[in-house]
Amino acid sequence: MVFSSLIFLFQFLPAVLLVYYVSPNKLRNAVLFAASLIFYAWGEPVYIIIMIVTTVFDYINGLLIDKYSHRKPIARAVLFGSICGSLAILSFFKYAGFVVSNVNDLFGLHIQVADLPLPVGISFYTFQTMSYVVDVYLGKVPAQRNIVAFGTYVTMFPQLVAGPIVKYGDISEQLVFRKVTLERFGEGAEWFIRGLAKKVLLANNIGLLWTNVKSTPFEDLTVLSAWLGILAFTFQIYFDFSGYSDMARGLGKMFGFEFPENFKHPYISRSVTEFWRRWHISLGSWFREYVYIPLGGNRMGLGKQFRNLLIVWFLTGLWHGASWNFIVWGLYFGCFVVFEKLFLLKWLKRWPNWAGHLYTLLIVVVGWVLFEFEHLPSTWMFIRAMFGFGAHEWADRQALYDLTTYGGLLVLLALCATPLPRKVGEQMKARWNSVGMITALALSIISLVLSSAYLVFEDYNPFLYFRF
Repeated sequence: MVFSSLIFLFQFLPAVLLVYYVSPNKLRNAVLFAASLIFYAWGEPVYIIIMIVTTVFDYINGLLIDKYSHRKPIARAVLFGSICGSLAILSFFKYAGFVVSNVNDLFGLHIQVADLPLPVGISFYTFQTMSYVVDVYLGKVPAQRNIVAFGTYVTMFPQLVAGPIVKYGDISEQLVFRKVTLERFGEGAEWFIRGLAKKVLLANNIGLLWTNVKSTPFEDLTVLSAWLGILAFTFQIYFDFSGYSDMARGLGKMFGFEFPENFKHPYISRSVTEFWRRWHISLGSWFREYVYIPLGGNRMGLGKQFRNLLIVWFLTGLWHGASWNFIVWGLYFGCFVVFEKLFLLKWLKRWPNWAGHLYTLLIVVVGWVLFEFEHLPSTWMFIRAMFGFGAHEWADRQALYDLTTYGGLLVLLALCATPLPRKVGEQMKARWNSVGMITALALSIISLVLSSAYLVFEDYNPFLYFRF
């Protein structure tokens, strides 16, 4: 079940909200916990066992670390066992096939491994439970003694499938007490509808262009088609993922939680470093706090700082998928971050703003080619087509047709990827008072109706981050 589905919008969510709000405060965690298990079991009834085992495993580990906090060797052993156990589960389902396949290729072996589907959201909830255990060990948060409250944190359906990755300390107090007002509920509904529109009306529509271009044989690609296609994917993945994150944040508000914002208009960045401060913020924050800083961060000299950065970016790529293209994609961005720290940032500060934007967008767009094509030779052939190497034409009838058909949508997407629409909306509500509020409400209703109509009549509704 995904947020952008009719069964979620008009059956599951209204039913859960009704039961949640008629329940007394002391039972609301239990209601949300049960609803989250149903939500997850809807598509993967078997894999719910893994999530429950992970929850119980790290709930017990948190209690043990708290109990033996004055005996560090024992607490450290529990922490080590917890991290190893969580990584073992994640690695078995996500990376076993990749490792075995590479071992077979390297040594000419024929080791067989079961082709198991990846449990949805396992990368997200595994990182959340690991961060909880680490924070308990470091004394940043107390161990949660109520297993229902802890289970609610791990399985909470608004952010279970695709984040944001919420650290326990961010919502520990909210698990005990949270106050929902009509105004906050309205804010949540507005965030949710905005995210739904971004996902359904923007990401899905431009995704059709990328689907057509990607299916074109490389020898038939023109330069214009290649650029139109990868720009389409550039916008699709942003509005798909940021839209889902907005929906998650909106749902959190509707249930009384405050989740961190996961995207802050990354395509307006003037450096790769800035881009990654704005894109998938919760993942970058997690790696910085639980990998980069423990490795020594920037405290041990320039050489080790660059080593730590490349380790983080290697793991960032690997986190996204068990494939060499993701590893190369992670190291690709890691190298640019290192280069910027060495000398590029100093140069960029002297460049005009537009030059910094253009540099960043070029690096990011080429990076999305690495991200999207699983086979590296395909990546290289597509990049060759983008830059006109070989026998590729500059344009043909299909490319010109796509330009005229999708050109207006691409301009709209570029505008919506900036802070301008949100600023206009906020100013409208602030200056027009009640009229502005009514106008904003009307726009939200129209967006919800249009999104629902799209879901009724269209079959194309992918969710790109399900595979992570």
